[in-house]
Amino acid sequence: MSNVPANLKYATSHEWVRLEADGSVTVGISDHAQEALGDLVFVELPEVGAHFVAEKEIAVVESVKAAADVYAPIAGTVTEVNQAAADAPESVNQDAYAAWLFKMTPDNAADLDALLDAAAYQAVADAA
Repeated sequence: MSNVPANLKYATSHEWVRLEADGSVTVGISDHAQEALGDLVFVELPEVGAHFVAEKEIAVVESVKAAADVYAPIAGTVTEVNQAAADAPESVNQDAYAAWLFKMTPDNAADLDALLDAAAYQAVADAA
């Protein structure tokens, strides 16, 4: 069973989002996603300063089984990437919530309200 922290928001495409005190958001892939992919061997991160619209490809994770796109959960500008996750993709398998992928400044903070809470995401993950 996947770990689904209650303090995060989730996209149906299996990204997690944490709102930070400064209004930025930290994004990674869910525990369910990393379990489904298996052992990660490569992480391609977005460029700092790049702007993305919600639900568009923003990063790629590759495992020994498959490659999967990571989508922007909300519209915004990338402010930071986690190079440590790219350098050691297995860290995402070890703790998907500690090994975040990127941080963004949202275009509209209210967009977070459209994301799933933990219970709703667990239902999506269970159905996958």
